[in-house]
Amino acid sequence: MASSSSISTSSLPAGLILTLILITSTLLVSGGVTRPPPTFSYHGGPLLTGNLDLSLLFYGAVGRLQKHVIRGFLQSLNGGGLVQPQVSSWWHMVESYQSISSPNPPPKIQVKVVSQITENNYSMGKVITIDYIKMMVNKVTAGKPPNTLAVIFTGREVSVASHCRGKFYDHGVIDNHPYLIVGNPETECPGACAWPFIKSDYGPPGITVKPPNGKVGADAILVNFAAGLAAVVTNPFNTGFSKPGPKTWPLEASTVCEGIFATGSFPGNPGKVAVDRESGGAFNAHGLNGMKFLLPAVWNPRTSSCWTPM
Repeated sequence: MASSSSISTSSLPAGLILTLILITSTLLVSGGVTRPPPTFSYHGGPLLTGNLDLSLLFYGAVGRLQKHVIRGFLQSLNGGGLVQPQVSSWWHMVESYQSISSPNPPPKIQVKVVSQITENNYSMGKVITIDYIKMMVNKVTAGKPPNTLAVIFTGREVSVASHCRGKFYDHGVIDNHPYLIVGNPETECPGACAWPFIKSDYGPPGITVKPPNGKVGADAILVNFAAGLAAVVTNPFNTGFSKPGPKTWPLEASTVCEGIFATGSFPGNPGKVAVDRESGGAFNAHGLNGMKFLLPAVWNPRTSSCWTPM
């Protein structure tokens, strides 16, 4: 005999049965925020912690506003402010991974840009493969200590061979230096890389919002850069925090929560983000000097759920 809490499907309409199956087979949802299966875990490897020196390379036509948004975000990571929520609150969630992986209280991750290089002459071409990434990493980390993170931003006319196949940035390690390369979402798969600022080509078309800093290219780059930075800090050698993903790459701290920007999010809806009264731009975090950002959700390892500043 079935228990009193069970449901017999024999008397239910076929459409309702299908709905129940879809609901129970999809990801868990709590408070409107999608929760991935509990296979996201720590695999025992080192994370990036302490002083994190960044060596930036702007390869190709990366505009002034794009650079301004990137620099403003980096300056806001360790900064304070009166208006909540702060970019630093988002960074504290990334930092919290350190306390899960170590029995000792970890130091704060102090982010500092130690060098910046701009190259507009496409000396390595406009199609970037791993061999060219290695050359770029060696160029920006030459003579620098191993804790230096090489960050490469590519311009509108550049394509990265590993992008547009489910992820819009890539990271790894070359000659003991971790690196992160971020493409330009305006030209590299904008229907996937630039949502929610551009209509999605995948799944439901969804709701689009205005970029908080007024330009899709700048704010979409920032979303992908933030996701990549969270990934490289929490899974720098692919032995940190992750869950098995499609093909050869894992799902990491932010990609496991892809498409979530605020509470109430569901596929095609970024959630209850704030809207700037003057510009109409959507944001979920305040930075220094009045800047606003739309940052991706990060997996909270303590609550096993996706977390956003709003």
